[in-house]
Amino acid sequence: MSSYGDWAALSETCDADVARYLKREVSDGIIAPGYTEEALQILGAKKGGRYNVVQVDPSYRPAPTEVKDVFGISFEQGHNDFRIDREVLGNVVTRNRDVPETAQIDMIVSLITLKYTQSNSVCYVKDGQAIGVGAGQQSRIHCTRLAGGKADTWYLRQHPKVLGLRFVEGIRRANRDNAIDVYVSDEHDDVLAEGEWQKWFAERPEVLTREEKAAWIATQTGVTLGSDAFFPFGDNVERAHKSGVSYIAEPGGSIRDDNVIETADKYGIAMCFTGMRLFHH
Repeated sequence: MSSYGDWAALSETCDADVARYLKREVSDGIIAPGYTEEALQILGAKKGGRYNVVQVDPSYRPAPTEVKDVFGISFEQGHNDFRIDREVLGNVVTRNRDVPETAQIDMIVSLITLKYTQSNSVCYVKDGQAIGVGAGQQSRIHCTRLAGGKADTWYLRQHPKVLGLRFVEGIRRANRDNAIDVYVSDEHDDVLAEGEWQKWFAERPEVLTREEKAAWIATQTGVTLGSDAFFPFGDNVERAHKSGVSYIAEPGGSIRDDNVIETADKYGIAMCFTGMRLFHH
């Protein structure tokens, strides 16, 4: 029986480098427009030959209207066919209008992620990598808090104390990563208590204190935040600022846009109104 949980999706041909990377990662399948012969050989050996490898037709176009049936009621919505590129980033509405190329790339990454993420949703990106996604929440601020917490954890994993952790010999990578995740959280005693730390570490680490975590997170800058619908209040920008956000891409169109822009100006954040609502279900 096949598993259909975690998949890798590529927009270009899968080569041997990507296949070798996926070979050591936990996933159930891959979908791509093409594969090199070497890539197919590598992927064919994953999971004892039971790894799902699917080739998609790049020319396929879905129906313009999506239909979902829920308990006999049909819901329809237009297919999200927005093209996301630099052209949607031209409307910078803040006093700070400096959006460097690296930030534009991060904005595009965030918006593409949001296009395929359950609404409500926001996405934090740094250096071309999504570092925190808050999806399917009941309000915009809940999305921003959830994703911001994930972005903070991503950055805490680079704290000198974390990089200096000494693990027991032969620990599996998944167990090591889980131990780090607990170590940087408020539940750190779960891996530091006597009789417990010996399962993970060669020597007992010092606690990463709340004050140390706050001081480290405060050094984070240059993060980009994308939102699939407008920010209704400036509180989203306030929370984003705490996680080092310097650039924001959101549709705009709230009756309180002036408050959102004012809050961004308070922190020197550059914000683009894309006019592109990615709020789909």
